[in-house]
Amino acid sequence: MTAAPALVTAVRSAKQYLTYVASGPFQYAVAEALALPDTYFEGFRADMLAKRDVLAAGLAEAGFEVFRTAGTYFITTDIRPLGAVLSKDGDGFAFCRALPERAGVVAIPNAVFYDHREAGAPFVRFAFCKQTAVLEEAVSRLKTLSA
Repeated sequence: MTAAPALVTAVRSAKQYLTYVASGPFQYAVAEALALPDTYFEGFRADMLAKRDVLAAGLAEAGFEVFRTAGTYFITTDIRPLGAVLSKDGDGFAFCRALPERAGVVAIPNAVFYDHREAGAPFVRFAFCKQTAVLEEAVSRLKTLSA
């Protein structure tokens, strides 16, 4: 992390209590959740799968190559099929920087998770842990990129 020394100190002070152990309120919430019936989790799973499918289908229709996930609420895409839309040479960082202004949608460049960033350069991910109406609006906006 890079920032002014005072800001780094403040962030580290807060972070040490948030990531070492789950804070008290979260522990109570987890205890409550563990007591919920299986039907709650089955419904939650079905809802998340439906949202994943809405976003995955929309991203494919918008021209992205889509890699469906089975274990996270992010969908990874390859931006290269879009050609030079928002970036040259499939640069995920450039694409993600330009996307909010161009379409009002935010994506995360996957290269930040790679030891060799160039290997992840053309991949960006989108979160589907949103309301379905938000996902549908995002898809509508993303379709304008290739229009």
